[in-house]
Amino acid sequence: MLKIALIGAGKMGLSHLSILGGYADTDIVGVCDTSKMVTDFLTKQGNFKCYSDYTKMLLDAKPDAVVVAVPTKFHYSIIKDLLEKKIHVFAEKPFCLNYQQSEELVTLAAKNNVVNQVGYHNKFFGTFKEAKKIADSGVLGEIYHFTGESYGPVVLKKKAETWRSDPSEGGGCLLDYASHVIDLLNDILSPVIASKGTLLKSIYSGKVEDAVYSLLEMEKGQSGVLSVNWSDDTYRKMSTTITLVGTNGKLVADANELKVYFKEDNALNGYSKGWNVKYITDLQEGVDFYLRGEEFSAQMNYFVKAASGKVPNNINNFASAAKTDKAISIIKSSSK
Repeated sequence: MLKIALIGAGKMGLSHLSILGGYADTDIVGVCDTSKMVTDFLTKQGNFKCYSDYTKMLLDAKPDAVVVAVPTKFHYSIIKDLLEKKIHVFAEKPFCLNYQQSEELVTLAAKNNVVNQVGYHNKFFGTFKEAKKIADSGVLGEIYHFTGESYGPVVLKKKAETWRSDPSEGGGCLLDYASHVIDLLNDILSPVIASKGTLLKSIYSGKVEDAVYSLLEMEKGQSGVLSVNWSDDTYRKMSTTITLVGTNGKLVADANELKVYFKEDNALNGYSKGWNVKYITDLQEGVDFYLRGEEFSAQMNYFVKAASGKVPNNINNFASAAKTDKAISIIKSSSK
């Protein structure tokens, strides 16, 4: 039985808490949040042991693993404390506000042999997993161009400031939404090493950008375009698409389907010359407990299994998240 606790009972924290509650092999030993209204509700309605101070929770509950779902500006200090206590950590994205802190935590996690994961849930979509498999196989030939896109209706008018409008809290389109796309590109292709130019556009927000457009160069020589806009009301919800163009074919993947075109027959099972279409229902593995989408349950299930020693700690670990943080820094610097 894995003893697990939560720090931060906001939207994502409560989602993770609900998913964890569906596992028979986990014991939720504590929930920490600074809102008394939230902790009172969870105590009365959920029968959770709640705390306002996470250090007291650690001493009292002695968890094996902790989910950290607080604003990004608090990640470094809390996660460092957990790692020093040799507690396994799942952290929401983005990992840290600067990649130097991220890299320090990568080293500390390795030193203390602690399982670590960051909540980039797109890697648990069957379509994006298949896209990586195809890219890695080499059947697209030399991938010479890509686009990573995400659009949706998050900020559609000027309104009272929240954490989303404060860069020191981890707000802004680059940190909050473009990070998901950057992380996918890093994984499917190779890490971002340079940006040839970036536009950070404020549409409705005052202190942060609502759109990010950047020309990227990757470690293995691929180049392409990052295009993310969270102020696009032509979409019902945020939608992410990855396009790869190679000398032998083209691939387009989103959360719902994967389309791939091959110029000639190849040895990849299940595909033929011309256009091939596969849907998420063909590619997504089932989960024991469904909430919001299989991808959210799948990522938490993977963390629980990794913390229990049942699977390797090699998906969305701190090392890969630190590369995403470094790419964010590169993109931000190229906008100046």
